[in-house]
Amino acid sequence: MLRLRAFRPTSDKVVKIQLHPTHPWLVTADANDRVSVWDWEHRQVIYELKAGGVDERRLVGAKLEKLAEGDDSKGKPTEAIRGGSVKQVSFYDDDVHFWQHWRNCSAAAEAPTAVNQQSSTFSAPAPSTRGRHFVVICCENKVIFLDLVTMRGRDVPKQELDNRSLLCMEFLSRSSSGDAPLVAFGSSDGVIRVLSMLTWKLVRRYTGGHKGAIACLMTYMSAAGEVHLVSGGSDGLLILWSADHIHDSRELVPKISMKAHDGGVVAVELSRVMGSAPQLITIGADKTLAIWDTVTFKEIRRIKPVPKLACHSVASWCHPRAPNLDILTCVKDSHIWAIEHPTYSALTRPLCELSSLVPPQVLAQHKKLRVYCMVAHPLQPHLVATGTNIGIILSEFDPRALPAIAPLPTPTGNKEHSAVYIVERELKLLNFQLSNTANPSLGNAGVASDTGRLRNESIEQLVVKQTKKHISTPAPHDSYSVLSVSSSGKYVAIVWPDIPSFAVYKASDWSVVDSGTGKLFAWDTCRDRYALVESALAPRMPLVVKGGSSKKAKEAAAAAAQAAAAAASAASAATVQVRILLDDGTAHVLQRSIDGRSEPVIGLHGGALLGVTYRTSRRISPLTATAISTVQSMPLSGFGGSGSSFASDDPFSSKEGPPQNFQLYSWETYQPVSGLLAQPEWTVWDQTVEYCAFAYQQYIVISSLRPQFRYLGDVSIPFATGAVWHRRQLFVATPTTIECVFVDAGVAAIDIETKKRKEEMKAREAQSRAVAEHGDLALITVEAPQVTASEKVSLRPPMLQVVRLASFQHAPSIPPFIVPKQSKLDGDDSVFQKELDGRRYSEVAVAGGGVSVAVTRFPPEQKRPIGPLVVVGVRDGVLWLVDRYMCAHALSLSHPGIRCRCLAAYGDPVSAVKWATRLGREHHDDLAQFMLGMGYANEALHLPGISKRLEFDLAMQSNDLKRALACLLTMSNSRDVGQETAAADATDVTQILNLAVAKQAKQESLSDAVQGIVKFVKEFFDLIDAADATGQADIAREVLKRLAAAASVKGALHGQMLRGLALRLANHGELTRLSGLVTNLIAAGHGREAAFAAAVLGDNALMEKAWQDTGMLAEAVLHAQAHGRPSLRNLVIAWNKMLQKELDHTPTVKTDAAAAFLASLEDPKLTSLGETEKKPPIEILPPGMPPLSAPPIVIKKSGTKPGLPNAAQASNGPIGAPMIQGATAPQGTQMVQGAPIAPGAPGAQGVPINQSAAAPAQGTDEAKPSEATAADAATPAAEVAAVPGSEEATAAPGTEEAPAAPVTDAASNTDPAAAPAPAADTNSADAPGVTPVEAATAAPSTEIPEATDKPSSTEASPPPPPPPPAYESVV
Repeated sequence: MLRLRAFRPTSDKVVKIQLHPTHPWLVTADANDRVSVWDWEHRQVIYELKAGGVDERRLVGAKLEKLAEGDDSKGKPTEAIRGGSVKQVSFYDDDVHFWQHWRNCSAAAEAPTAVNQQSSTFSAPAPSTRGRHFVVICCENKVIFLDLVTMRGRDVPKQELDNRSLLCMEFLSRSSSGDAPLVAFGSSDGVIRVLSMLTWKLVRRYTGGHKGAIACLMTYMSAAGEVHLVSGGSDGLLILWSADHIHDSRELVPKISMKAHDGGVVAVELSRVMGSAPQLITIGADKTLAIWDTVTFKEIRRIKPVPKLACHSVASWCHPRAPNLDILTCVKDSHIWAIEHPTYSALTRPLCELSSLVPPQVLAQHKKLRVYCMVAHPLQPHLVATGTNIGIILSEFDPRALPAIAPLPTPTGNKEHSAVYIVERELKLLNFQLSNTANPSLGNAGVASDTGRLRNESIEQLVVKQTKKHISTPAPHDSYSVLSVSSSGKYVAIVWPDIPSFAVYKASDWSVVDSGTGKLFAWDTCRDRYALVESALAPRMPLVVKGGSSKKAKEAAAAAAQAAAAAASAASAATVQVRILLDDGTAHVLQRSIDGRSEPVIGLHGGALLGVTYRTSRRISPLTATAISTVQSMPLSGFGGSGSSFASDDPFSSKEGPPQNFQLYSWETYQPVSGLLAQPEWTVWDQTVEYCAFAYQQYIVISSLRPQFRYLGDVSIPFATGAVWHRRQLFVATPTTIECVFVDAGVAAIDIETKKRKEEMKAREAQSRAVAEHGDLALITVEAPQVTASEKVSLRPPMLQVVRLASFQHAPSIPPFIVPKQSKLDGDDSVFQKELDGRRYSEVAVAGGGVSVAVTRFPPEQKRPIGPLVVVGVRDGVLWLVDRYMCAHALSLSHPGIRCRCLAAYGDPVSAVKWATRLGREHHDDLAQFMLGMGYANEALHLPGISKRLEFDLAMQSNDLKRALACLLTMSNSRDVGQETAAADATDVTQILNLAVAKQAKQESLSDAVQGIVKFVKEFFDLIDAADATGQADIAREVLKRLAAAASVKGALHGQMLRGLALRLANHGELTRLSGLVTNLIAAGHGREAAFAAAVLGDNALMEKAWQDTGMLAEAVLHAQAHGRPSLRNLVIAWNKMLQKELDHTPTVKTDAAAAFLASLEDPKLTSLGETEKKPPIEILPPGMPPLSAPPIVIKKSGTKPGLPNAAQASNGPIGAPMIQGATAPQGTQMVQGAPIAPGAPGAQGVPINQSAAAPAQGTDEAKPSEATAADAATPAAEVAAVPGSEEATAAPGTEEAPAAPVTDAASNTDPAAAPAPAADTNSADAPGVTPVEAATAAPSTEIPEATDKPSSTEASPPPPPPPPAYESVV
């Protein structure tokens, strides 16, 4: 329950302290008058200054500012005045002002005679400080106003306030928005002086009341709606002043004066009392505490909280964990003392011992801890800050405790909602409903009122009408209780964990149907079934009454603590029971004990599955948390023992992770359905059993339950206290905010598989039932044509979107120092300022037809009610909350940005689209993305303001291809591309000129369109594929027109896209555009793409032309040879010329002497220069082609083996010279590298290869002609790439010559396997080409592969060079 939230050690005792309501700031003053502002959440000091004396930094800064502004005044700056002792420190900004006003109004509204009893209806004050955050330090000699935004200060000396010492201060509410902020100061002469923060001048005085110094000031609102100022003085008087007409400059006299304390009033505090008028609490120097009624101004009660010690601080407190403790006070000891409800015994008990919270090493230097000041957080009652002699201690009291209230289900058609709650020992019913006459759905947010005040604080004035009704059945206990309702709403369970005891009530007549001892209780969300852990009744702990520091009292407390510990261990060791409530209202035990683990049970969590938490052996820090999120193991988070030992607040300080001590059980079988998970702080399950949320300290884990349990993700919402599901919306309350999480599980592959598996299982079960009923006859089936509906289920990722609905902070204003100064017009504010303010505050614009249109994506954050809240849920279109004072609050969900999302998440996308007309069109894209994540792509297409890009994506997802085409044409600016217009009838000169101008404009627009098409080329292709898949050929043709037009521009499209376009054009029979595409590709130099397109067309001549014109002669040669083209010889000549040129330009390779000597032995020597002319030129020929220099040889197909007699001459040829035609390589002789093989010379024992495979299909990445470049093939240093199975040296030296296969001419090849190779790729752009290796095992032939015939230059080869000088070989 109690832990240390933050601690800051100080050297001096802290005597003044104040908390900021919305920011994590804390301002303190110590005994040496040093003031510091501390951020307790991030553990850092924001500002420090020496207020008692002269702060040198501020003095130097003020002088520098004066110099910069050119002010040469010789007067002494106010920063140079000594402040004297600090009397009070405080914050002031729009947040402080708003919540002060809210507190006063809500306390006044509790009275039965109050003017305004509806919640959330008071008029919020207008923003006054314009984004500044002031720290106000009241010293004896001056007041320091320090702006934390600009770090600039304003010092007001006491000379401005009648030269009287200043002892206390209070900020006054203003009656109209035009008034400046006012501060009232209590002076040493008993006069209250009011200072304007706009003019920094004295505006009025309150006189004639006190005869001594004024010690404290406070404002409050009476039940009649009047604002009063209360002052307490050193003369012991408590005086009431009117603070309503603060613009009146007259000196006002007191309304009521009464004697409160002997020796002076120390402090005064306002107390909100449930169901009655507010009360005043005063403490005095006479060691007493007095409670005053604000209607009769009579003393209700007077007590001495701690004997012999005077109280120095008092705070009104209302925490659900301690429902009977209403007042906190402190004396100079180490405790925070709590006082029970005054109508009870008004006993004082120590709430906590602070010395147990602080680090022990800090306490070792001091004898005893002493508290000198204390303040409770104005908005979060679980936070209490104390100033001590060792530092600042910020304590936290069970932030997860919720008010003892449970909402009941509302009957259909009923506008009044109800909730049951428990106060003291009474069960009561709270009825609440909206009392607006206007439709709460109409978004009239932020309309300026007649007075000029902008109502941007609340989206909508939701007037709540509520009544409280007593239930005759009394409650047996008055301690902390937890209420919960069964799934049907017929039963209400109340658990008193401190007793421990529970009772189950029937909601119809409030009779008890079950009760017992135990503090662990959990409902099933599907049936009226619950689990509990019964335990032995532990003795109640005795109260520590006044003077309870005696030895006997300590011994009694120790004995009671031991008894409580023994009872707690006995309770936790008990087993989990499951009971069900039958229709007649009786409880029946279903399971005596869930056979789970042997560890003691320390927690139960209800839901669609029963969660049981076990105690682990090792102790962990309650703040340890890790964020490991997997499907198998839920995210780990720690919430362990609540010991009061000092623990670091760093969640990563623990070296070991939290324990896996949480297990889920089935309500039906009582068997575990999961492994051990990390224990959540609370769980909440959807009523439709589709989603669940597990809350941990720093985040909430959300999972889907159907068709199987699947982790969706976690949202970073720390310190969440409770939540409620509303279909796919999770409304979460934290101590400072209200959040809405929109959830959708999406579609995962595992879901589809599980669904299919379940359907198969159902079919098998149905079949087995039929067999059991009808026997084997049920298995007889009649074969029918199988119609397989292969619907494509598009996968969709899960979606989690968090929207903050409410928080404590005021809507941020724009500080005036940020706005640039501009010339003023007619004395008004600058135009820029007006425009900025209008844009910030006016959240509504008016569209056509007078419809109000919200111009913001989400509404400004509404104000979260104070204190812990129970989230009731969404009813009547608003989110209902109930606070600690059992007061219902309504949060508006009518802003179109929220409303549309809520409707879509609830499953009504049509209404969401209708509501979107009230949302600014610039936010429609965002809304469409949200609807797409929710699975409503078709409906999102009807949003009028979505962008074309998003419209295209949505149309593609919803298969509306016509709309997708229209969007794509608009985006790419290509609507007119491909629309041919005939100009044949243009006879007039004017028409011809007009046509010329139009043609020029068309060319310009074509260039723009081509750029657009290139930009969206992927989308164009996706659209073609989608059209092909759905049989919409007309859409595909429209797209192909545009793509073909873009491909006609040089350099617009690149290889892969061009190949895909050619394939799709052929697929759709667009042969005319395809042939045009080939011509453009050749002109652009894309030889491979052009050849591929020509192959798709089936035009061999065009394919050959494509290779030849782009310099890819190797491919052209192979293709010509494979198809017997007459241009083969010319192509080979041109190819050899190009290779010869590359050979000549090849740089010489340096060789060492040994290599040169060995080469000289092998190379034949020329005997004379005349023989050089006889050397034949280097020729690279395709297989089976005769040399270019030799006459053609006619080979008969008689099966003879030509070339065998000349086989022995192969080893005598020079390196680099072609082998003589007809010669074969002898076995055992390795061929020289780089020597091209003459056609007709087969290798020994070579695997024959189909000759037609030498020309693989061009145009795909896989079908490259070879892997070696043409240049490497021509150089002597290049290696001959050996094909497996066709190596020359496969036999041992000396073996006999192997018979060679006959050689057939390529032109007269009649082998049926030698089909034209380029036709292999006409069907698929991705079909692999036929490599020579693959062909070797496919079809028999008589040719061997030659490495020199495999150039694979992927780039366009240069034009053929002039022929080099020829060399002849010496025979």
